[in-house]
Amino acid sequence: MPPVRILVVDDSGPFLRFIISTLQTVPEVRVICSASDGFEAVQKAVELRPDLILLDIGLPGQNGIEAARQIRRVAPESRIIFVSQESSADVVEEALSLGGRGYVLKTSAGSDLVAAVEAVICGKQFVSSALSPYTFTHS
Repeated sequence: MPPVRILVVDDSGPFLRFIISTLQTVPEVRVICSASDGFEAVQKAVELRPDLILLDIGLPGQNGIEAARQIRRVAPESRIIFVSQESSADVVEEALSLGGRGYVLKTSAGSDLVAAVEAVICGKQFVSSALSPYTFTHS
């Protein structure tokens, strides 16, 4: 089976490098590109049609929520995992209602990122355990 092609979107250079180096430990994935804002994320999603997009919410220009809305329209086959420091139930609910297959808190990324990617690759959904007190109503 070919590797899962991943686009990583984050405006923090150090965190972006952390994500990429963490994903290099997962043999079934390959980071094909990165982007640093929502507009670039949409452009790369259209051009590259990644299998999976790791998408920050707090992006400059166009935030990750707005980028996800556009990506759902132009590259609906790309699965999205949100990676964010935002933990409010409203934001998490909105992200998942847009078709996000996962939500990883940046503070939990060290322990949750690989598990989230592996779960989504297998067709499951993943939400950081720190968010478990919330009840989500998304479908």
